[in-house]
Amino acid sequence: MTRSEQPLAKAVAVATGLRCLTAPNPSAMTYLGTNTWILGQGQLCIIDPGPDDPQHLAALLHVVAGRPVSHIVVTHSHLDHSALAPTLARQTGAPVLGFGPHGSGRSAVMMQWLQAGQLQDGGEGADWDFVPDRQVAAGDRIVGDDWALDVIHTPGHCGNHIALRTGDSLFSGDLVMGWASTLIAPPDGDVQDFMTSCRKLRALDLQRLCPGHGPVISDPAGRIDWLIAHRGARETAILAALHDGPKTIATLTREIYTETPATLLGAAARSVLAHLIDLQARIILSPADNLDMDRVFRLL
Repeated sequence: MTRSEQPLAKAVAVATGLRCLTAPNPSAMTYLGTNTWILGQGQLCIIDPGPDDPQHLAALLHVVAGRPVSHIVVTHSHLDHSALAPTLARQTGAPVLGFGPHGSGRSAVMMQWLQAGQLQDGGEGADWDFVPDRQVAAGDRIVGDDWALDVIHTPGHCGNHIALRTGDSLFSGDLVMGWASTLIAPPDGDVQDFMTSCRKLRALDLQRLCPGHGPVISDPAGRIDWLIAHRGARETAILAALHDGPKTIATLTREIYTETPATLLGAAARSVLAHLIDLQARIILSPADNLDMDRVFRLL
């Protein structure tokens, strides 16, 4: 059976007026695939349409079943979340909403390194073609006929990342997931932005997180606490390794990520880089004039 002959994926009902359709793009970085969320019973809102995949588009249109789609909202401009948005917009006539094009919302620290030419401007899976029809910002409310979403700017994984709250549920994109820790890869990812965004969500009274990958999270507070602690533990491990002497990013990655598969060590190295940038900004490391993988980092 060819892929085009395979039966369409089915959406899973999560709550009244909320369904999840998982795209057929499983990988080490996407788990079982990207979650596309279909919100509403009358006019629909589609959150994170997913990768530009004809099979996923067909399955999504099957779920829509001819009903009006009033909004398409993208949590962040990575290809596995946003690439299908233009095609879906043409099919449904709905506008695409997002924080802004790829690169918007980046931290001042990352912008300084980019302007100095010491960071490559090309994050993992970046969707440089993403341009929302309507930009939204923190505090905005997106309203349908039987639903409403409050926009929360949550950079950390990506500068233009937003979370969307409806009642006691929140669509958390790739900021908070239950199956893995969050990738923080400069220049799109920033450690301090991530910690701030997590604490912002931790302060909310939430009962359910609907992430960009993996199952629904029924203990939002517990999961967010774990992510904050995990990131703190990574920093502690990096500092402990540097107490033994100056090291490169590659050496730090090998010493800290001892159980990580070789295929994921590149992503792990980007995470180490994110922490090193943060530690230097906090004047814990000696100043570095470049961020090359062979650059030796040392404590002050």
